[in-house]
Amino acid sequence: MNTLPLLVKREYWEHRGGFLWTPVWITGVMLIFTVLGILAAEVFNSRAHVRIGVSLDELRNNISAQDFAEAGRALDMVQFTFGAVPCIGLFFVLFFYLLGTLYDDRRDRSVLFWKSLPVSDGATVASKAVSAMLVAPLTAFAASTAAYIAFLVLVTLWTGAHGLNMLPAIAASHPFRTFGRLLMTIPLDALWALPAIGWLMFWSAFARSKPFLWAVLLPLGVLFINWWLGVLGAPNISGDVRLATILGRLLLSVFPGSWMVARENGFGGLRGWFADDGQVLANVDAGHVLTMLSSANVWMGVAAGIALLAGAVWLRGRRIEVNV
Repeated sequence: MNTLPLLVKREYWEHRGGFLWTPVWITGVMLIFTVLGILAAEVFNSRAHVRIGVSLDELRNNISAQDFAEAGRALDMVQFTFGAVPCIGLFFVLFFYLLGTLYDDRRDRSVLFWKSLPVSDGATVASKAVSAMLVAPLTAFAASTAAYIAFLVLVTLWTGAHGLNMLPAIAASHPFRTFGRLLMTIPLDALWALPAIGWLMFWSAFARSKPFLWAVLLPLGVLFINWWLGVLGAPNISGDVRLATILGRLLLSVFPGSWMVARENGFGGLRGWFADDGQVLANVDAGHVLTMLSSANVWMGVAAGIALLAGAVWLRGRRIEVNV
């Protein structure tokens, strides 16, 4: 296992474009739109005397402690948004990374080189799984945190140019608590994603060609057959155990935060992206995260993911060729 850190570093450097630059570009675009919005507000106000949003000059003269408190809550949501939006790009990066991670080196025959080194198949598979579970999410989290800090600097400079001090609003927000909440979700995301990681890597190791079709069309085919049996009135999977939810877990749980739409017990149903009190930040509250970590839903998925990864290790040692 001494080779595992080196293998993880190799994965990062080989896939830095997806792991690092995808969240950097996404958060960079968010900052660009922020700058464009500020410039548009200034141009419209100065040339056409058209006000977009709140007038900072009026707000400066009439702001209250309650206004600063509301601004602090808004900043908490902005921080959450900066952490959440890159997850969309990260999902696609991880999905196709995992599908190709054991297939591509067989296609270009570099697997022969790696097998000539004293590196076990288990360590190779583990390094790729760890990269998807921790390295890529932590890199995206670091990029989103840096982008949020840049956002605060931009807004502070803009409001300061109008004589409005943003520091009380920043003090009224909870940047460190929100940072801790978002960071705490990464281990839960890693465990929750394990079934999808195992599933995609299993087919990456199994397929001699087109692993995407094996990994995606097989669950869709099973889902269609199950639905058709129900249409015909034949016995099918229904009731509390929903086949669509299980298959969706195999394909989509690699999306960070997808555990927010799961029930605490079993493989089951949507519970909505928002908490009962309508506060989205309640979904990343420490109590909710710990509840999910102790749920059977998570650990059944972990067991399934480990079994699939074990199958990927077994296949890795036996399959070299691919059909080009």
